Amino acid sequence: MSKLKITTLPDNKPVKISTELPASVHRDLLAYADLIAQQSGQPADPAKLIAPMLTRFMATDRAFSKSRRQAQRSDKDG
Repeated sequence: MSKLKITTLPDNKPVKISTELPASVHRDLLAYADLIAQQSGQPADPAKLIAPMLTRFMATDRAFSKSRRQAQRSDKDG
């Protein structure tokens, strides 16, 4: 089986956000959680996948990273 990009769910104090997802995204979250459960042998809450997925997405978005670095430099110079 392929190695998943997200294998564990961090235990961080959450900030509650309510949002609506397309049914297809929800089905994919359920499927991803099932794969994690199969690989780890422990149940995985699909809702807890959202934060690490967004974190990984933002960390790998080059334009976002560049913008953040520029903003940090501006804050230091400011």
